[in-house]
Amino acid sequence: MDADAKATAPSIEDWWPRLSIRSKHRMLEDLEAPIHAEVAAEIERISGAHAPDLLSLDERRFVLTQIEPVD
Repeated sequence: MDADAKATAPSIEDWWPRLSIRSKHRMLEDLEAPIHAEVAAEIERISGAHAPDLLSLDERRFVLTQIEPVD
């Protein structure tokens, strides 16, 4: 990701909590994979900004802190 794209990328703290469960599951399958087009479109609807192509290491760490066990 170039510097301009990174500067305009939405903050994961803003969009992750509002992302659908389906999209979260899709991303959790492989946090290092490119973000699927449907998930990127949802991120863009939520944030109003261009979704990243990949999650950074810090973003992957953030996601892992947000996982809650479900009964």
